[in-house]
Amino acid sequence: MPVTHLTSRFIAPECDGDILAVNDLYFSYPDGHAALNGVSLKLCEGDKVALVGPNGAGKSTLMLHLNGILTGRGDVEIAGKRLTRDNLPLIRSMVGLVFQNPDDQLFSPTVFEDVAFGPLHMGLPEAEVRSRVDAALEAVRMNSYRDRLSHHLSVGEKKRIAIATVLSMQPRLLVLDEPSAGLDPRARRTLINLLRDLPITMLVSTHDMKLVQELFPRTVVMDEGCVVADSLTSEILGNESFLNAHGLEKP
Repeated sequence: MPVTHLTSRFIAPECDGDILAVNDLYFSYPDGHAALNGVSLKLCEGDKVALVGPNGAGKSTLMLHLNGILTGRGDVEIAGKRLTRDNLPLIRSMVGLVFQNPDDQLFSPTVFEDVAFGPLHMGLPEAEVRSRVDAALEAVRMNSYRDRLSHHLSVGEKKRIAIATVLSMQPRLLVLDEPSAGLDPRARRTLINLLRDLPITMLVSTHDMKLVQELFPRTVVMDEGCVVADSLTSEILGNESFLNAHGLEKP
């Protein structure tokens, strides 16, 4: 399928100390499949950006590069620091990656232990760990759940706790994969309000175009391993032929 580009691109505002800079990133899997073909992307402090595209576009592969789970050819910088093997622990503390399935991140007996896991492994003193857990649970409005059993929670509650587990690391960038997938209307609305209120730079991969329309002023579209548009959300959603060409539905 030929790649169709929008005629104009959203130009991110100039900012000092970009939170995320991806430059000419390439990656192929061992079977030879080229998942990323020269991806470049920049986010500034406070940006909240949607990442959309059909299955197989390279979105998840890109996200896994942002904290070094995958390593391709090209440069990734977080807050001005180039991602290298030597500074991988630092980068991972600055990039909070929340997977689509919260059970991939919740493995401790209680909510408190799940949210405390990262700070504890940073070697922080107990008082600081407790302070971070309290702040993270407050941010996701789950303070009263600290002693609950994680595996007994609903999907929506688990997703909020999964977000808290990365917020407790005090990241500079929050990266979420399909956060609204599998949620009932009430849980979805709670999540939307939560993401709107979080004061953190955010990149969110999603197929939920209504979520994109409501929450994100800027949208990046990927297809066939390339960024084919980086524009105002209103411009992208208003171009139905472009959406159709890249496997996206108008909300």
